Amino acid sequence: MSAVPAPTDPRPPRRGPRLHHAAPPAGHYRSRSVAPFEFVRLPREDSFEPLKLPDGWRPHLMVDSIHDGDVIPPVFLRAADGKRIPERRFVRDYERERDWGAAMVAEAMARALGLDGHYRVNIARVVMDFGRFPGLTGRDASHLQRFAINYPFSDWLTFEQKKLLLDGYYDVVSAGIDAAVRKATIKIAIHTYDTHNPAGTLRPEISVCTRSAGLQHEGAMPVGVFDPLYPDELGAFTCNRVLRDRLSITLEKAGLPVAHNYPYLLPEGSVEVRAQVWSFFDFLRRRFEDRWPQTATEPAFQRVWAMLLDTNLRSAESEALRSYLHMYRTAPPQEAAAYREAGHAYERVRAYLAEQRDDVLEGYRFAAGRLSSLAIEVRKDLVWTFNDEGRPVAPRAEAAARIGTLIARAVQSFLIEDVGPYGEGGWMQTTSQTALGAKLAG
Repeated sequence: MSAVPAPTDPRPPRRGPRLHHAAPPAGHYRSRSVAPFEFVRLPREDSFEPLKLPDGWRPHLMVDSIHDGDVIPPVFLRAADGKRIPERRFVRDYERERDWGAAMVAEAMARALGLDGHYRVNIARVVMDFGRFPGLTGRDASHLQRFAINYPFSDWLTFEQKKLLLDGYYDVVSAGIDAAVRKATIKIAIHTYDTHNPAGTLRPEISVCTRSAGLQHEGAMPVGVFDPLYPDELGAFTCNRVLRDRLSITLEKAGLPVAHNYPYLLPEGSVEVRAQVWSFFDFLRRRFEDRWPQTATEPAFQRVWAMLLDTNLRSAESEALRSYLHMYRTAPPQEAAAYREAGHAYERVRAYLAEQRDDVLEGYRFAAGRLSSLAIEVRKDLVWTFNDEGRPVAPRAEAAARIGTLIARAVQSFLIEDVGPYGEGGWMQTTSQTALGAKLAG
């Protein structure tokens, strides 16, 4: 094991690293055909030395921003009559919806950690919000009532345009994030939010979001969203609590007050919640197939696992099976036998989880390499200047670099002081020790 230096002073330098993210002029958006989702590769600079991390960790760190996109593809700027939608009808919505400065913070964080780059959704949030389930957002929808096709475009687009938006953009983003998350053990999404709550109260400078809104408000995961086999208690945290607290301590020491899950909790359609549900069912599948390996090639079981792992709710076939299993709807006559077999397979998975519940949950909670995903909200006015009307004026690049570097230093502190080299005994060891301490005390 190589020697690892102690964490650096949490106070950032007066001058942050130079950002390569090209910030657009105030209120500007691009209307062109671009990749909906991209890995923004950072150039190497010999004069810049990234933070020291324990061996093996960099390939397992993921940084992304999904709401700072500035592209409205031309195809979505045409109304049903073929005429171009006037800019004045949506530009203020574009300005309000965009997470101004989030990509700059993500870039600074990735750079400080020595990563090759960060991930970014390029499509403007006013058109498509990947942090929600597929569907149409209504006018005046609350934060937790939103769907992927955002208002007012949810009213303007034709059926064909909406299908294109989901098939050609939402699904492309989903595939890209899925491929990236499969390699990640720590995933941090950077967002920015408004300065004030709707009531006029000042929001905290930073908020760390790690808890499902459904579990918080209902005491259980919402019915009809994910399969009821998903254990409700897993919605309490989407990441290692020690990591969350390292972030809080580092930012608080630097003079940035931090809230947890306020003013927002994580909606069930968020990447953070969906990723946890997916990773649990993937873990359950591996446990199940280790015990009954012959089921891995049986169509009925393949159909059940496809349904359980369909956490972005895009598969009509999986939705049909959910409807058959949980709403007791009639299967198509020509597929009745296949649905019955899938029902038997589902019951075997359900019975296994019921029989092995404690062992499965313990194994998943403390698995080496279990995904830890969280969202960090930064107040917009910290990283962007706005005029008296609340319209964006100019980026605050040095402030964004400072905050991104601080977040990176918190991750460094967590990896050095709480975890160690990747693969050495499992990085959830800290949480396991906490659980053991609670058992001993109880």
